[in-house]
Amino acid sequence: MPPRSPIEALRGSLDLLVLKTLSLSPTHGWGISQRVQQLSAGEFAMNQGSLYPALQRLEKDGLIASDWGVTDNNRQARYYRLTAAGRRALGEEVESWKRFAAALDAVLRTD
Repeated sequence: MPPRSPIEALRGSLDLLVLKTLSLSPTHGWGISQRVQQLSAGEFAMNQGSLYPALQRLEKDGLIASDWGVTDNNRQARYYRLTAAGRRALGEEVESWKRFAAALDAVLRTD
């Protein structure tokens, strides 16, 4: 079986990565993708075609909110921020991923 690319691993964790990024500070969509790429040392490159529908879904679900603002390049952009519900969801998702990673590690360590 060929190794999975980082983008394949990213598919199931897009919401978690967005929520975590917004927990650091509010930012616009491009800023979210840049921050994730930076924090993952270039391993995760977010597809804009996946990111913006995820942002719309998270906003509809009340986990994030947005307002219009001006970027460093003097352009209008929608800035996203985490809501209280989003903060709670992030905590739950992080714990779920930690359990998943621990279980996967336990299976992988089995000889």
